[in-house]
Amino acid sequence: MRFLLVLLVAASAVIRSDASANLGGVPSKRLKMQYATGPLLKFQICVSGYRRVFEEYMRVISQRYPDIRIEGENYLPQPIYRHIASFLSVFKLVLIGLIIVGKDPFAFFGMQAPSIWQWGQENKVYACMMVFFLSNMIENQCMSTGAFEITLNDVPVWSKLESGHLPSMQQLVQILDNEMKLNVHMDSIPHHRS
Repeated sequence: MRFLLVLLVAASAVIRSDASANLGGVPSKRLKMQYATGPLLKFQICVSGYRRVFEEYMRVISQRYPDIRIEGENYLPQPIYRHIASFLSVFKLVLIGLIIVGKDPFAFFGMQAPSIWQWGQENKVYACMMVFFLSNMIENQCMSTGAFEITLNDVPVWSKLESGHLPSMQQLVQILDNEMKLNVHMDSIPHHRS
């Protein structure tokens, strides 16, 4: 019983530090590359799926437009999915602890242990691996958004969630060219005060 208490305390500490550091396994720190005080191009992405694409786009854009500041950050899923992933993370650790210790949680509720629990007690290594990998798969599915959202000075210029696909490099360069020309044109118009 003492082992389970230690396991629960350790799991809650891991979840708290995990939630503040990387929210359910997906890094939440910002991926920044700042070059100048020019326009801000911000990418909000599903880091687990599009980090390499972001890095490639960032490299090409920073070469073509050296005055643009580029930021990247994780596009977070809905709160319910983040909570489900956090719960699964704790539940996984508790279940693995119960398998290792050999405690029958069903006896606590006055129920007979199902055959899968008995199999898990006979094959502890396989059972722990199965719980670990299955719960990680579900956690990753909950945290994956598929997002690749791009804004220029807080004005949306591309949304994978709306369009259903990533912009090609040519499309993105064309969008940025148009936006930069528009911004230069708007800056050259004299402002009249009455």
